Amino acid sequence: MVFLGYGKFVRADRIYALEPIEGHDRGDGRRTKVWVDGMAEPLVASRTERTILADMGEATALAMAVRRSRQNQMSLDV
Repeated sequence: MVFLGYGKFVRADRIYALEPIEGHDRGDGRRTKVWVDGMAEPLVASRTERTILADMGEATALAMAVRRSRQNQMSLDV
């Protein structure tokens, strides 16, 4: 899960695009448009695209570690 700010979370594997908000549209907690699979309109995040990308990388690394751990546990059970 990736925190977008103001209590919004999205699964990291569902995010397919990040668009920085620039100009007069930016402000009041509006930093990045987050395009999510299955949603027609983007969510507006109060965090920058760089911090969201960093969290996406951490979420992916954690998911891979959990998968490896489960696979190792399954191979030990057999």
